Amino acid sequence: MAEQADHVLGLVTDPDMPTQVGRRTAERVTGWLGHRTGHRWTIDVRCDPLTAGHDTSEDLLDAVDRHREEQNWDFAICLTDLPLLLAKGPLLADVSTRRRVALVSLPALGAIRTYHRTYRLLTRLLDDLLPDGGDPPGRLGPVNRARHDGPVDVRYTTTRLRGWLRLVSGMVRANRPWQLVWGLSSALAAALAAAGFGLFTSTVWQLGDVLSPLRALTTTVFALALMTVWLIAAHGLWERVGRRAVRDRRLALLYNASTITTLSSGVACLYAVVYLVSLTGALSLIDEGVLARTLGHSADWPAYARLAWMVASMALIAGALGSSLETDAAVRQAAYGYREEQRRAQHAESDD
Repeated sequence: MAEQADHVLGLVTDPDMPTQVGRRTAERVTGWLGHRTGHRWTIDVRCDPLTAGHDTSEDLLDAVDRHREEQNWDFAICLTDLPLLLAKGPLLADVSTRRRVALVSLPALGAIRTYHRTYRLLTRLLDDLLPDGGDPPGRLGPVNRARHDGPVDVRYTTTRLRGWLRLVSGMVRANRPWQLVWGLSSALAAALAAAGFGLFTSTVWQLGDVLSPLRALTTTVFALALMTVWLIAAHGLWERVGRRAVRDRRLALLYNASTITTLSSGVACLYAVVYLVSLTGALSLIDEGVLARTLGHSADWPAYARLAWMVASMALIAGALGSSLETDAAVRQAAYGYREEQRRAQHAESDD
């Protein structure tokens, strides 16, 4: 018997995280399709920002459908990091069985187990798209599936409270806050320079030694908050309702919540780097006897840890000032994923 011809599923992904998710889940989905249909399948993962400029599910599905027809795919699914909202809460996925296309809003899946959740959701959507589709396989947490009359005939949504929390955490993960450390090179350089100064200043040693744990923690929180607020205010990262890019109050709140969480997490990573550098420098460069004479007691491990803590907090405040040297475009690129960075860049251009 001649081997049956391949069927092709197209995965159209936004750059950055959606592309990584699409490529990592493609092999598992290919195996599932082969087992489910008895035919050979290939998955064409296309990193293409063709959905840029669209902000509704219907527009996105139209763009993906045009791409499916151009590429002659059997089905097409779009993976986007764009948060989509309905009247009652976050949208997880839409399916148009007539056009053989579907859409997944990755942030609505949350920040953890993203690859597994994406795979499970893709199998559900494909079960809807396949001609002999049956009941959706398995469970996917707090997800509601409903049928509708119209171009979008199957819709997946999440429960309200848990859905909002997942959406914000998913938006933060798409922004990759850990990359903020290397993206803000001027802030990092200023913080390390201040740390180097603090390591050789006896007054800083004494201040760190007399601070109580509560005061030291308060100092750290103050430094983290200062740099986060500084970044938001200095580079215009706060969303206001009514501007051209955001008209939905809920969406503005989501963007602001994800911005605060992203920057706070990124600044905390930067603080950890500066602390480790300060601790290493203190242990390597400051003689134990000199430190003991300055402090008036033995220079044990906790003494070095308190010293590094004080130096790192002071250095982070200097880093906040150093972040002013970064351009707005550099900060957006460091703090956000591709789609969010492009949206904010267009927002800034429209304001200008």
